[in-house]
Amino acid sequence: MSNYLTRRDFIQFSATAAALLGFAGCATFAKQPRKPRPIAPGAKIRFAQIGCGGKGFSDTMAHKDEEVVAICDIDWTRPQVKKLFEEFPNAKRYRDFRKMLVEMDDQIDAVGVATPDHMHFLPAYMAIMLGKHVYVQKPLTQTVGEARELLRLARLNGVCTQMGNQGHAGEGIRLVREWFEAGVLGEVREVNIWTNRPATAARTVWPQGIEQWPPSDTPPEGFSQDLFLGRAPERPYSSAIHPFKWRGYRDYGCGALGDMACHLMDAAFWGLQLGAPASVELTKIEGLTNISFPKSAIVTYQFPARGNLAPVKLVWHEGGEKPAKPAQMEETRQLAQGGQLIIGSKGTVYDGNDYCNSPRFLPESFHKELAESGKLPPKTIPRPDPIGNPHKEWTRAIRANNPSAAGSNFEYSCPFTEMVSLGTMSIIVGKKFTWDPVAMKTSLPEADKLLYPTYRRGWSPKQIV
Repeated sequence: MSNYLTRRDFIQFSATAAALLGFAGCATFAKQPRKPRPIAPGAKIRFAQIGCGGKGFSDTMAHKDEEVVAICDIDWTRPQVKKLFEEFPNAKRYRDFRKMLVEMDDQIDAVGVATPDHMHFLPAYMAIMLGKHVYVQKPLTQTVGEARELLRLARLNGVCTQMGNQGHAGEGIRLVREWFEAGVLGEVREVNIWTNRPATAARTVWPQGIEQWPPSDTPPEGFSQDLFLGRAPERPYSSAIHPFKWRGYRDYGCGALGDMACHLMDAAFWGLQLGAPASVELTKIEGLTNISFPKSAIVTYQFPARGNLAPVKLVWHEGGEKPAKPAQMEETRQLAQGGQLIIGSKGTVYDGNDYCNSPRFLPESFHKELAESGKLPPKTIPRPDPIGNPHKEWTRAIRANNPSAAGSNFEYSCPFTEMVSLGTMSIIVGKKFTWDPVAMKTSLPEADKLLYPTYRRGWSPKQIV
């Protein structure tokens, strides 16, 4: 059984959760939110990780110079989880994040979340309510409503936050923004972004276009299907879904767009100051089913003018779909399997990797000419030290008690996640819709139903805390 949540339900959840966590109620909670514990000079941050078998392994290892106090994963048989047990023998071990956060409340300062997408919101929300700083893997949430609620609570509690789109801590997106703001690109009205996910030329990374649920089989020793499902509908365990291939299923993931857009769209979203789209439209699709995201799709976002900045059309291509090769690109070169084209009236920027690590003007001779003549603008945007390390960025923000010091904090990454989520919504509904970010409403009732999640009995926000 599942319950459709509305904005009112989220507000009621906040009041209920506040009371359960020892507060007198919503009014008192608003006046006395749980603030994070200050980190004393020279002290280590006490870090706990939820979801450790995949990306959570490297996220945990990135904080090995801090104090890793707890490791939480539903499957202790996974090799990466076992490695973390060996690396941090004094860290307490949990399968259920709810139990960990309650039992170790006074022993944890910061929490990482690297679970399947559908279970990003609940552990992050519970951790923030307890005054913990959070580092949440991308996409931040599966729905717009969840992202908006995480931002509201992070502001209320004053915690330091970070989304795991690591390119945002890098050099490339800073260059793109500096070039744009200095006028080197000219007026930008079009952006093309693409990925080969969910497949590559050599293999299927994860399946999409799935027409039937896979057969059930025996779960790993000690594995709890209830903990894997979390808020998702009741289903039997299948090794065709856990531990990795859940991403293409609509119950658990966000498909190729949800996985890769938080990387590939970052430079355009931040550099061009795009904000919320005016409309989103599915323009091509192959293989969408009631179970999974499609084999391929093209989604078109329309962004309005922002002050003196021109409107922008951003086209997302996935599953091997690509834009046309630009005329400025050399005959001997081809578009990479994934990348971006930011098309300006004075120049076109191309980057052929997922994180915008090396943006260049096209053709290469033009970029070389700009560089050698000193026409590339100076670097005016601060670079983190070490550049490219979002984890260090986050822990420095925690020590300084300065949430804005982490570049992909929720003030940035929640609106970004909302924009990405609107694209996945367009894939599901298959129609163009407009978007009102203030009213949090689209022009389609069927799209509005996707703004908030559904919850299995026992896993609603009111019950989880």
